[in-house]
Amino acid sequence: MKSKLVILSLLLSGAVAVANAQTKEKYYSESWKDNIFISVGVGAQAGANPDTKFGKTVTPLINLSVGKYISPIWGVRGQIYGWQSKQETAYPFLDLDNRKERKENYIGLNADAMLNLTNLICGYKPGRVFELSVFAGPSVNIVKNYGDWQLGYKTDDGVVGADGTKYTTTIDPATTKPVNHELRWLVGASVGLGAKFNVNEKWAIDLEARGQVTPSILGAYSSANTDGYIHLTAGATYTFGGKKFVPCGSRVDQDAINNEVNKYRSELAQAQADLANAKNALANAKPVTKEVVKEIEVAGPRAIFFKIGSARIDDYGLVNIQLAAKILKANPDKKYKVAGYADKATGSASWNQKLSEKRAQAVYDALIKEGVSKDQLELVGFGGTANMFGKNYLNRVVILE
Repeated sequence: MKSKLVILSLLLSGAVAVANAQTKEKYYSESWKDNIFISVGVGAQAGANPDTKFGKTVTPLINLSVGKYISPIWGVRGQIYGWQSKQETAYPFLDLDNRKERKENYIGLNADAMLNLTNLICGYKPGRVFELSVFAGPSVNIVKNYGDWQLGYKTDDGVVGADGTKYTTTIDPATTKPVNHELRWLVGASVGLGAKFNVNEKWAIDLEARGQVTPSILGAYSSANTDGYIHLTAGATYTFGGKKFVPCGSRVDQDAINNEVNKYRSELAQAQADLANAKNALANAKPVTKEVVKEIEVAGPRAIFFKIGSARIDDYGLVNIQLAAKILKANPDKKYKVAGYADKATGSASWNQKLSEKRAQAVYDALIKEGVSKDQLELVGFGGTANMFGKNYLNRVVILE
């Protein structure tokens, strides 16, 4: 009876743990070194400024990026870019229409969070040719520009009228000079859209458009404190080792899981009731004086289930290990194998081998902690397995037999 209770408790705890862990299929990087990429792009930028026409602000642009795809949907990157910003403006001589071309060389830094819209909406598909992404983040433009003007004035000859002589004072371009030429860090923000054409698992061709808002790169040459810029670039991306994403879960029939949990609960309740009846019958039985030989029935294989990707024993598992330990200690001459397994459908072979060994080690350590002799136990990890109990999620288990 106790053996039956142990098995039912273990099956119930495993089913509950699996039910709590199920999510729709996701992917992840096994190693921090996976899915690191470098990109280069060339193109042009144009500024939006009230002093000049849009077409007069176009300048070359180059960029270099390093980043990592955290998953098929999310990624991060750092980017260095720049060249030159220019405009034609009469500022501060607007009334004179004394237009000149003003330039400042600069470099900029972008920190982007990237969201792959194609994989988000359509799901991840290895080998997909076209992907569309959005990205956004803070930016910093580093430029040495002028912060202000030292104005010079001139006085025109007066016009003599009935009430006296009048004089006209105007800004003199010849004596007006920009001042405060200093290195400045201009913090802004940007958002953009990128199209990626995957040539193979390592190489891709990129087209990107970025909109940026920043304090004016031209400084005192601009009448506006804030400028807008549009960046258009084409380039290439190289992913070191190619994109490597491992599935970490799959879709599960939740109704089937609930039915299985309820079945185990019902069987466990019935077994507990049978045990209570047996105890009552034993308490009411008259003592027998003859000598009897007590035979302890050793329970069959025991199962401790785990959540996906985990080797941590939950509270249900610990309770069942304590029950199993009592039976093991009652049979000190029996040898048991602590066999760890992982789900072959989720994870690589190397990952599953390590995970199965960690799970077996966790159960082994828990049994030792409960007083089971290590001489009774043999520890082994079998890696990924398939269809052990008819469902993939039941392969994430340690069998004690």
